[in-house]
Amino acid sequence: MSKKEGGNKSVLDLERYRGQTIRVKFTGGREIKGVFRGCDAVANLVLDNVQEYLRDPEDPYKVSEKTRFRGFLVARGPAIMLICPADGTEEIANPFAAA
Repeated sequence: MSKKEGGNKSVLDLERYRGQTIRVKFTGGREIKGVFRGCDAVANLVLDNVQEYLRDPEDPYKVSEKTRFRGFLVARGPAIMLICPADGTEEIANPFAAA
């Protein structure tokens, strides 16, 4: 029986972010920022120097700029909604929100 080429290769090309700071958003609303160290085929991430963004006490759906240090972290792939580089991103106003 022959082995298929690229058997356990991930659809995501995250290797280009190795050693760079990335921001990760999870289902449930948590957000973290840390240095990307590696991943596997199901997008389980290994991050170092992780900071978790705290939620606004008045609005639990809003993330504040306050953080707490988490250190070394392994993030479970199925719980991840968004992965983006920390540099070069900015929040914009929602063009579809009612004025």
